Amino acid sequence: MTTRALIPCGVSFAVVAMLYVQLAMTGGGVPVGAQSPSPDAVYVNGKIVTVNQAFAFAEAMAVFGDRVIAVGSNAQVRALAGPSTRVVDLRGHTVVPGLGDSHIHNAGGGPGVDLSRTRTLAEVLAAVAASVKNAGPDDVVMSNSDWHESQLKEDRLPLRRDLDRVSPSTPVVLIRGGHEYILNSAALAKWHITKGTADPDGGQVSKYADGEPNGELVDTARNLVTLPPAPKMTLDEQIVEQQRQFAKLNAAGLTSVRFGGISIAQYRLFEEMKRRGVLTMRVSALIVGPRGGVATAVGVRAIIEGSGLQPNEGDEWVRVAGIKLMVDGGFEGGLMREPYAEPYGKHGAFKGIQVTPADRYAEMVKEINRLGWRAATHAVGDAAIEQVIAAYEAANAERSIVGKRWALEHGFLPANGHVGRLKALGVILTAQNHLYLAGPSMARYWGQARAARVTPVRSYLDGGVMTAAGTDSGVVPYPPLWTFYHFVTRKTIGGQVMGPGQKITRPEALRLATVNNAYLNFEEQVLGSLEPGKLADFIVLSDDILTVPESRIERMDVLMTVVGGKTVHARAGW
Repeated sequence: MTTRALIPCGVSFAVVAMLYVQLAMTGGGVPVGAQSPSPDAVYVNGKIVTVNQAFAFAEAMAVFGDRVIAVGSNAQVRALAGPSTRVVDLRGHTVVPGLGDSHIHNAGGGPGVDLSRTRTLAEVLAAVAASVKNAGPDDVVMSNSDWHESQLKEDRLPLRRDLDRVSPSTPVVLIRGGHEYILNSAALAKWHITKGTADPDGGQVSKYADGEPNGELVDTARNLVTLPPAPKMTLDEQIVEQQRQFAKLNAAGLTSVRFGGISIAQYRLFEEMKRRGVLTMRVSALIVGPRGGVATAVGVRAIIEGSGLQPNEGDEWVRVAGIKLMVDGGFEGGLMREPYAEPYGKHGAFKGIQVTPADRYAEMVKEINRLGWRAATHAVGDAAIEQVIAAYEAANAERSIVGKRWALEHGFLPANGHVGRLKALGVILTAQNHLYLAGPSMARYWGQARAARVTPVRSYLDGGVMTAAGTDSGVVPYPPLWTFYHFVTRKTIGGQVMGPGQKITRPEALRLATVNNAYLNFEEQVLGSLEPGKLADFIVLSDDILTVPESRIERMDVLMTVVGGKTVHARAGW
């Protein structure tokens, strides 16, 4: 590391003293006018990747309270330490700002049959069979959601007749991601789903070649099923469960998350956790907008007015991020201009699923804008992205949304002209690593050429669209380093490279996961980089993420995670 690399991060005692006073004035706990205290901790002998504007490096960093107060050389930072300062020897390890997740639902796992670790169809069926064996006469066996058929050697869904082999009489519902259920015959019979059941608006009851339901219910077709309610939990039990989820995310290197659609009740739960001082994760949240028949301007106004929340309400711990809307499905239902590949294209007739009609969606978007809120919309296919852009442009014509940081969630397949229009509106893309896990499935649905473009992060960045990285956990597994690895290599979980022209650099990928996530929530002045005055959110990695061989990126360890100056995760020995 050269001295020149340290210059942009250099410290002075005058600057540090001023920061102490500023912290005092903003509630940092130091009496104004008091002698400057020593830092609470100094971290030395590391490679500090600041992700500041110059993308500068340093050897050491000092923390006071919940803030970084100095970044520089070992000598500069050690000079600030006092008798009570904790000195942490980083032993040459790399430190980066805490990673953010721009679109998450949960940490995966949860109740039900855990299929996340299965790698063959036989393992899926064995896991289901074990639960069926212990099921009661009135039970419905369900799976958790964080698995995908492309993780299986056979690279296909376990369908109705597969499940019937291990459960001929107990209803089974496999929950696959956020858009699909797979039922066995007993479950289809329980909910009276037959060969004659019509596809609902915005959904699909999939069929075998003989016309019989194959058990797959896509998007709104899931509403044909009423799953057993989750066991009721007390407030304290809910908090303990959420702490468990956040501990898993902290261990993966996450220090802030943006929930991709939650209820008002869950938002209030996060507020209560903040009040009790038990949050280890900074939380922003999209509130779920109206779906189905109530997907109207009146419906969205009712949700906003009934929430008791104000636009962008909150602070750096808990914040409202806007209203979440949907216009199409997921892997199996993205709305396209051209038909799906056969046989999914149904002889050219199937172009995906439109979850919300374009006219009603546009009215909801305009109503959100009139009320001063932000919109964030799930859109996968090029036709869906066009629907979103057209509605955002219509809202912008009434009242400018430029600079309001509206969002496009996912944006798998933009068409020509879309990137420029998104940039003109100041829309932010939240991009995830769906292709990493589901590349083979996407190739079957859409053809290899279309699938290889998902998600064209290089094109978005080159076109000037601010992009923030996420995982969509709960739909796919959550490790953020998998996302980083996929963005810089374009490799899938099976090692196949898809769309190499869409690779981005490692510094770009790190910005997507840090400062760009902060920008998404108007928090770039306090989060996302390691600079004096910013919040002390950072992680210590086992390897140098900027130079380690590509194959090591997705497997490196998070040795320590710090949020607001407090260690919330540490591997043994740290």
